[in-house]
Order: sequence, then structure tokens, then C-alpha cells
Amino acid sequence: MYAIIETGGKQYKVAEGDVISVEKLGVETGSEYVFDKVLVVNNNEDIKIGSPYVEGAKVTASVVCERKGKKVIVYKYKPKKGFHKKNGHRQPFTKLQIGKITV
Repeated sequence: MYAIIETGGKQYKVAEGDVISVEKLGVETGSEYVFDKVLVVNNNEDIKIGSPYVEGAKVTASVVCERKGKKVIVYKYKPKKGFHKKNGHRQPFTKLQIGKITV
């Protein structure tokens, strides 16, 4: 059984027991989080496709941790002008373990 959920402007294919990293949700470690925006649910017998979301479908996940990702370097320069600018940032993310998929 798997589902396709939408969070943070992205779509993720998840199954029970999967561990995924999503955009920062701002919830405490160890708490439960419920996804309402379920696009597709497949339970090996039939497929339910929403328009845009499947009614009554929910995916429950537990929060493993909230961290920052690897550093992303942003480097700007203009040729022949001597202009160089180097910045970087670490994107925050939330790591989730998928618990139960209900329809």
C-alpha cells in the first residue's frame, strides 16, 4: 500500500514505515503529524485518485527530528569587473517516519 502526498509544494510517494525528509514543518520531535493532502492511494487492489485530493484519506507520520541540510554555496560574479560575492545557507528540513495510511 502506498500514497502520494503533497507538502511544501512538493509531492512524495510514501508507504508505511518509510522515512522521508520534507520542508520544515515546525513541530516538536516525537509528535504526530497528519497529512490531509493525499493525491493518490493504492492498496494493491484498487487505486483512488483525487481531484485534486482523495476525500477522507489521511497519512499519519511521526516526527523523527528537525535539522539543517548540507550547506548550499551561492557564488555570484561579473566577468571583467572584479565583482565576487559568496554566500551560503543551510536549508532546514523535518525528517518523518510514515505510520499509517487510512482511506
